[in-house]
Amino acid sequence: MSACPAPGTREDVELLAEIALGVRSVEAVFLPGLALRWISPSIEALTGFSAAECVAAADAFELLVLEDDRVFCRRMAQRVEAEGVAQAFELRLCARDGHAVWVQTHLRPRAGGGLRLSAEHIQARKATEFTLLETVAELRRQEALRELYLVRSNDERQRLAALLNLIRLGILFIDQDRRVLYHNRAMLEIWGYPPETVLVGCRDAVLKERAPVVLADPAAYLAHIASTVRGKQSISEEYEFHFADGRIVTDRSAVVAGEEAGRRIGRLWIYEDVTLARRTSMQLVELAERDELTGLYNRRRFHEELGRMLADAERRGGRLGLLAFDLDGFKPINDSFGHQAGDEVLVRLAIELGRTVRRNETLFRIGGDEFALLVPEGSADGLRELAHRLVETVGAMRFVFEGREAGVTASVGIARFPDNAREGEALVAAADEALYRAKSAGRNRAEVSGRRGDESARMPSSNPDEPASRED
Repeated sequence: MSACPAPGTREDVELLAEIALGVRSVEAVFLPGLALRWISPSIEALTGFSAAECVAAADAFELLVLEDDRVFCRRMAQRVEAEGVAQAFELRLCARDGHAVWVQTHLRPRAGGGLRLSAEHIQARKATEFTLLETVAELRRQEALRELYLVRSNDERQRLAALLNLIRLGILFIDQDRRVLYHNRAMLEIWGYPPETVLVGCRDAVLKERAPVVLADPAAYLAHIASTVRGKQSISEEYEFHFADGRIVTDRSAVVAGEEAGRRIGRLWIYEDVTLARRTSMQLVELAERDELTGLYNRRRFHEELGRMLADAERRGGRLGLLAFDLDGFKPINDSFGHQAGDEVLVRLAIELGRTVRRNETLFRIGGDEFALLVPEGSADGLRELAHRLVETVGAMRFVFEGREAGVTASVGIARFPDNAREGEALVAAADEALYRAKSAGRNRAEVSGRRGDESARMPSSNPDEPASRED
């Protein structure tokens, strides 16, 4: 081992050497230019290299410092030497057998030039830190990770908070004492809290008080919360609820178990704003069920509603009326003035008839200039009166195309369940038969089907996506 010359007696030198042998941390002295002048014998227990080997090495940094940390360590040493300001940092030493050894390093400038280094062995602490990081990653899906991070360093907590605040799902953890242990930013946004709100430490009653302020049906939601907490399921089913501002949110929750068997540390709640997804789904349904031109329900929806209303009427022993009608004189308008004129007629017709039908009656555009109207519990007289209103409404409409006046009329066929048919296709066929009789009788009129409910009839086409057409 090499030692610095020191004043005093031989006994003083031997005493200093004996003290150096007893030092558990590593102490070292560097000359100006970062040449190693002296290092304590404790380096051998830490790395396997003797003090003499270290001092004799051409570059102590190359010998002792792990390659990945070498540039950083040398830069810090040069900085302390140049600026004269002490620095503390962690780095890894490279042992003789190749394994890394973590140390906490302190570099200080020496009055006469050069540096003094002190390094403490922190391998056990770093191993513990890495183990805890792996544990946090494994438990990320559970809100218990907030509890884990409370005992971690402030940097660890900040990294976790940044991650959870980027997630668009609202996260809330309530402990066994019914207090808020953690919430993220998205949870505050979903529930309408100001972004600076801190709910940590609050009782869950604070959240229950929020429900009547922001929810459309707070009583139903509070009942859901109560039943969920009382329930024995560890993971709840998805529950959908509505906010007063029109937003739609779902929640799910899970019980977070502790390390001891049967012990619970709280419940984790996950909130998701599904407003856009629900609206998109509804729009897709509308596109599939609505006529693009008039906005009325289309042929596909007609068959669905017909089946549903027939089943409901049969179950209750009720009635269902069907009015099938098309336009007289529509084809000449198309031929003379073009399809744009025909579209204008259909759009105005849909608007006018929409004002004529009642709330429980449903109007459909079956295809081309063909329409249908379903009337639950329609009496025979009521259906005839409604048909005449339709005929009058259509006949009263006037259009001007290219300076010429034009108009259309309507022929209506009336059929009723169960008087004229007892199933869907037969009811449509009965209304069709009455419609053709109205056309044959001079058009611009309504006719009632003469079929009996026990007769079998079939529609010309049973495909709801295949529009039929009649030419004047």
